[in-house]
Amino acid sequence: MSFLLWYSHIQMVFGHCVYCRVGSLSRQVLLRNFYRVAMPYSIEERGSPNTTDYKIYFRDENGPVSPFHDIPLYADAEKKIFNMVVEIPRWTNAKMEINTKELLNPVKQDVKKGKIRFVANCFPHKGYIWNYGAIPQTWENPEVLDESTGCKGDNDPIDVLEIGYRVAKRGEVLQVKPLGTIALIDEGETDWKIIAIDVNDPLASQVKDIADVEKHFPGLLKATLEWLKIYKIPDGKPENQFAFNGEPKNREFALQVIEEVHKYWKSLVKKEVEAGGISCANLSVGDSPYKIDSQEAEEVVAKSPAPGSAEPLDPLVDKWHYVHLK
Repeated sequence: MSFLLWYSHIQMVFGHCVYCRVGSLSRQVLLRNFYRVAMPYSIEERGSPNTTDYKIYFRDENGPVSPFHDIPLYADAEKKIFNMVVEIPRWTNAKMEINTKELLNPVKQDVKKGKIRFVANCFPHKGYIWNYGAIPQTWENPEVLDESTGCKGDNDPIDVLEIGYRVAKRGEVLQVKPLGTIALIDEGETDWKIIAIDVNDPLASQVKDIADVEKHFPGLLKATLEWLKIYKIPDGKPENQFAFNGEPKNREFALQVIEEVHKYWKSLVKKEVEAGGISCANLSVGDSPYKIDSQEAEEVVAKSPAPGSAEPLDPLVDKWHYVHLK
């Protein structure tokens, strides 16, 4: 549903003089309310949190959906507002991500050497310093050399760093406005990080491009570069590198990147390129040969482990790591 259609519905309910009926309710508030209710997604947790069998499935009003393939790219195409699937809320450590290999692509915790993975606290940063997630219907193609970075894609949906004040919930679907992007080179692969803000954030109307971030969030871009550079060092890996010497690119550049990786996703889900183990099962992409029906999707969820109580966390998850760059 577009904002104009929703707004027309409001007019039908309240009469044409909407502003007269709602008093001081501004168009901006109406717009925020639209984005809050227009995308009715819910989650279904399966398995036990803090274990390898824990999964988060997504549903719309018709049943299970894939957060990778079925949640639309755009919340509002005209205004360039995108959907974002929250994988990791701010200040948390569990390395949760859309699982591209499993049917319906549930959000799962990354596993390393048989153990669930937690990102280290690199002093003074506690866990992730933004709401971290992905834009659906995007794919960084691992077979295509990015002209901007000189490296191939990382084989995942494109990442989003949401900088608004509110700590989001795992599995929440936000509507975000891109402000710019950072080109992380992670183990030789291009790993774009889109910097964005929730359209419902009080500062969203004032933050329009990457230059506004430093004005309204002083120090955040510097902290972001530091975090991305050092977060793998406690695991024994070298510091990450960046294209463009770490210079964040502006909103227009970020929009071009998103459009490009959306095109790569289209070729993936239409079977124009090899999936390479990625599950492309979906319920809404009309011309996709991978389309399944709701009954099949329900069976996938039903076969997953039953919900259980969370297992206790290892106290080492809260350990501080003091990282010194050379």
